Amino acid sequence: MVPMLLAQISDLHIKPPGRLAYDKVDTAAFLRAAVASLLQQNPMPVAILATGDLVDGGHAEEYAHLQEILSPLGLPCYVVAGNHDERHGLRTAFDGPGFEYLNQTGEFLQYAVDLGALRLLVLDTVVPGEGRGQLCEQRLRWLDERLAEDRRPTLVAMHHPPFASGIEYMDHFGLENADAFEAVISHHPHVERILCGHLHRSMQCRVGGAVASVCPSTAHQVALDLRPGATGAFVMEPPGYQLHHWHSGRLVTHTCPVGDFAGPFPFG
Repeated sequence: MVPMLLAQISDLHIKPPGRLAYDKVDTAAFLRAAVASLLQQNPMPVAILATGDLVDGGHAEEYAHLQEILSPLGLPCYVVAGNHDERHGLRTAFDGPGFEYLNQTGEFLQYAVDLGALRLLVLDTVVPGEGRGQLCEQRLRWLDERLAEDRRPTLVAMHHPPFASGIEYMDHFGLENADAFEAVISHHPHVERILCGHLHRSMQCRVGGAVASVCPSTAHQVALDLRPGATGAFVMEPPGYQLHHWHSGRLVTHTCPVGDFAGPFPFG
């Protein structure tokens, strides 16, 4: 089997030029650093998967800013809607060469991508105007039908993770109908990985026999506070992205922090 490397970025929260998220976080500068890090990868990923909250307010100016920052990568980019995105604005912004896959979508921003040895299915978990996620019967039926039509190892990408993280503040804005989603996944053992965002830190959980993996944010991270009733907060832990390496019939996920670190140094 030919190895393949897929990069995942998530929760970019790009604002209009010159604006900060929460009056503190220069999300654009952080994303530029992530792009620079990705350009240093050898081998380079074959594509980018962006698992939602691409921008902060769903505005055209923000999507234009996002495209300008991502443009040096020159790679296919598969976009997922998050609760901070706006479906129409996202479709309008990414209406051009390389984004023909969006023509597959109807009411929901859902589509299938042929990655050769792997298949990618993108799910829309957005509830317009709300932070929580939802998978209605129509969206779950689409997933079940797409999984039944092709038995290749499959990646399912979605913004809201299908499990409770234990971070109570974030779980309040979690995915409704996660049990029904898990039931669908359990009927399709060829689901290799469920790739998510939303939680702004790396975590993993088994769902329906597959591993659900959350990508950290390219900017700020959600504070890891597992106490009941804890107030939601963010921290400036190192930003990051993930590399999903398909080789020898397995998918290995690497979480890559973005920053200036000493090394590499030889062991000898």
